[in-house]
Amino acid sequence: MLSRTGGYNRSMPVFDEKQEELEHYETMMGVPRGRLAVTMDTITDAMALVGQHGVYCQSQRWPGKPVMDIQIIMKSLADAKELIQSVMEELKKNSSNNS
Repeated sequence: MLSRTGGYNRSMPVFDEKQEELEHYETMMGVPRGRLAVTMDTITDAMALVGQHGVYCQSQRWPGKPVMDIQIIMKSLADAKELIQSVMEELKKNSSNNS
């Protein structure tokens, strides 16, 4: 969300909760790629939690597989990670071409 001054709204809780990670990755990779890296870590954490839940919520139709909603959530998270990674690669290419 952009503020009236054009910068990002730093009052969002995620900026407080992830402050150290954001500072670390933004310093290493620049602001856009650093924020995307933290986003990737957050999605990876969510995938691990959903995966653990999937162990306990097994499909009766397909033993050994998680229930369908967990499969769909995992696929959506994996797709999101792939898209974010492609954006990070494009940003890296663009920054290499501009230097």
